[in-house]
Amino acid sequence: MKIKLTLIMVLLIAFISNAQSIYKSSIDAGGASASNGNIQVFYTIGEVNVQESSAGNIVLSEGFISAAFKVSIHPKVYLQGPILSPETVGLMNDDLRAVSYLPTTSPYADNAIAAASVFNLGGTSVTGLAQDDIVDWVWLELRAADDNTKLINAQSALLQRDGDIVALDGVTNLSMTAAPADYYVVVMHRNHLGIMTANVITLSDTPSVIDFTNNTSQITYGSNAQTIYGMPTGKVGMWAGNVGGDTSVRYQGSGNDTNSIKDAVLADTGNTTSSNLHSFTGYNVADVNLDGTVRYQGSGNDANTIKDVILAHPDNQSSPSNLFLILEQLPEN
Repeated sequence: MKIKLTLIMVLLIAFISNAQSIYKSSIDAGGASASNGNIQVFYTIGEVNVQESSAGNIVLSEGFISAAFKVSIHPKVYLQGPILSPETVGLMNDDLRAVSYLPTTSPYADNAIAAASVFNLGGTSVTGLAQDDIVDWVWLELRAADDNTKLINAQSALLQRDGDIVALDGVTNLSMTAAPADYYVVVMHRNHLGIMTANVITLSDTPSVIDFTNNTSQITYGSNAQTIYGMPTGKVGMWAGNVGGDTSVRYQGSGNDTNSIKDAVLADTGNTTSSNLHSFTGYNVADVNLDGTVRYQGSGNDANTIKDVILAHPDNQSSPSNLFLILEQLPEN
């Protein structure tokens, strides 16, 4: 123990006196942490550095954060798209699940896999509660308290109809590998604009509820980062229509998302006549309301959903324009 404390003190003195970055290697073979007042050091087996930061209260992280470090979170979000075409008022539709279009492999970078049984009623534990049915995959990020653009960890998760984000079993709270500390929490979806907490959230192994849906007490970073259009009373949701996969929703103008829907329709192998009125089914980013069908023109088309979203933005009211642009409210944009 004396050796460990000596090594810690040497590192801290070097850091404070020289104001230089600490060499990115382990200071212990066991993997643990040590604290003294507001100073905390995490150390693991000699690995490349993943997280290190410094501020008024010094926090230093060396090596990979041990898998033993876990934080538990219970985020809640609404996606605007499936709220705009619900089967039950106040709940997102689960049409993709109902018609077996939801993939068991996540569409995000980690390629996480869920058992097919998770997409049965209420997840693996059949509760009979429709609000527990899975709507789609989402992407969760934890970002550093001293830099809200700095990624600490990220993973895929599942979204229930009532807004609960859960683990890959479809029912339990999400657990992420990270040291118990303060983090910004980000939620992203493949065709909605991403959101982040305005302030850091203290996370630990005790589940922390992070409610992005409450309009009377919004916790979202940015200005008009979420929408009340189509939402249940008192609720906000993530802006729908980011078909192009960039950082904005646009109905008309350069790089608009409507053209991305058109491209998807014209590219469908079943559209042998190259008709704008053609529709097709499946799991596709151009399906704005997540009902399992992509339409560019015709009744209930996805392009008109984007138009309605654009015209509903609070900054597009004095002289409503189809050229209005909704920007994703994340600090890196």
